[in-house]
Amino acid sequence: MGMLMDFPAPVALLSAAGELKMPFPDTVKYCILGISVTLLLLALGILAWQVFRCCAQTHTTPQRDTVNSDVLYSDEKSRTSANYSGAPSTRVEDVSTEVRRLSRCLSQASFPCSGSSQEDGDMREQASIKKVDGSLRFSIYYDRLQSQLVVTVLQVEGLLEHCQKHSLQPFVKLILMLAGSEGVEVEGCYIDEEGEGTAPVLWTVLQEWRTRIVKGSCNPLFGDQFTYILHDHKELQHINLKMEVRDFDKFSRHTVLGHVRVPLGQLNISYPLELQEDLQIPKKDLVGEVLLSLKFLPTSQRLEVGLLKVRTGHTEICSDAVLYARISVQCNQSKLRYQKTSAVARCLVTVFNEVLMFSLPEFPLQQCKILVSVYETHTTRKSAKHLIGQLTVGKEKSSEDKHWSLMMRSVRQPIAKWHGLLI
Repeated sequence: MGMLMDFPAPVALLSAAGELKMPFPDTVKYCILGISVTLLLLALGILAWQVFRCCAQTHTTPQRDTVNSDVLYSDEKSRTSANYSGAPSTRVEDVSTEVRRLSRCLSQASFPCSGSSQEDGDMREQASIKKVDGSLRFSIYYDRLQSQLVVTVLQVEGLLEHCQKHSLQPFVKLILMLAGSEGVEVEGCYIDEEGEGTAPVLWTVLQEWRTRIVKGSCNPLFGDQFTYILHDHKELQHINLKMEVRDFDKFSRHTVLGHVRVPLGQLNISYPLELQEDLQIPKKDLVGEVLLSLKFLPTSQRLEVGLLKVRTGHTEICSDAVLYARISVQCNQSKLRYQKTSAVARCLVTVFNEVLMFSLPEFPLQQCKILVSVYETHTTRKSAKHLIGQLTVGKEKSSEDKHWSLMMRSVRQPIAKWHGLLI
């Protein structure tokens, strides 16, 4: 008969199990605890921020939809009044204009514009502005002893708030241009005051300046003075001074509020002459010509854009100056990724002979626009890129460019044509 006997556990093992501890000092334990608490608080903060953003987007979406519906309603109402009434309703047009401006400001605040959208907006700026308010006061003087032209921007008066989202931050951009030879014909441009088309003049940009920015003022005072060395005073007969009043925007394009154009040959500036001119609707000037080649491949649904040559006006060209082009395509409200050409040394006629390929969206192409921007930079020193000019080719819903129509009639064949480079 077996007997079960219980052996008591050793007293030393029981005491060792009761005194089991982590092999870390108290300082390390407190550090680990502090790090854990910090990570927990950080996670809670990120969660709270995501909840706040979700709530903010939920509240702003209906407001944007309401603004868009107001624009559609105002457009429909203006078309109805134009069709069924003898005189157009001025009040409806004013309200629709204000709604469009407000919606543009809201869209810019919600979706910051990229570099390509900024260029697209600059090309549409001339068509969007219908009325300009304000005047520019400045002085001009040509010092024959020192052979220099002195321009002083004094004040801009009577500006109106064009956007309710932010206050005005105006500055003035000055462009000194020399008239050269006649350029290529540009559709829709260079129409004189009598409504007759005139031969375009190829301008050469001699110098560009920019005043300081005055924040939050509709009547900014500047007092900025600029000088340009001009040895031959007879060239004043062919020089124009273009001054653009712009609204500075850090996150979007600078809005052109209006411009003043002064032909120096028609003024007696042998002594300081102070003038005050009303701002006019901005207009583009021809500063160069671009030989562009287009080819459409319907099977692969691709568009070939070839930049062949760029011709600019006669000016002093630095030995380290190079040109390159940035080409962007927008089709059926979808913007494709822009492409850049290689940099080529600048001369009077800069030869690129470079072809860029773009894959287009689904057919048919109801709207397609090609934007070509030509920039100048320097290779031996660090300098910001300088915009020489821009051109637009393509098809809109109501109109079609001549070059585009020739390309569509000659499928799979490159069609080259000269285009004006505008600024």
